[in-house]
Amino acid sequence: MNSQPTAAASARQKEFARLRAQLANTGWISEGYVQERGPEVGGASYPWTRKVKGKTVCVALSKEQYQWLKQAIANWRTLQQTLRQMQRLSREELFESLPNPKRRKKLSKKVLGLV
Repeated sequence: MNSQPTAAASARQKEFARLRAQLANTGWISEGYVQERGPEVGGASYPWTRKVKGKTVCVALSKEQYQWLKQAIANWRTLQQTLRQMQRLSREELFESLPNPKRRKKLSKKVLGLV
């Protein structure tokens, strides 16, 4: 193997570094779902629901808590998407830069988890 990184490997490393920096700038995170139902519905106006040990848990929130948690949930979803992209790039690096064992046929991108 040559020690010079290819253009694809260099681009992959730059993208990975960008994603790593994005992780460093992530704010507060939380799982779950929040909604603004309004007072006319009855019950909690700002419920937060999430799964705990396979059971759905619902907690009533104040408007301020709702707004804060809404942003934290958005941050969590962005974080998950960023991690999926980093995993894909890591697998690309693994399968394209290191020697593979002999195979009868080439592995598909689906099998490698690249799509």
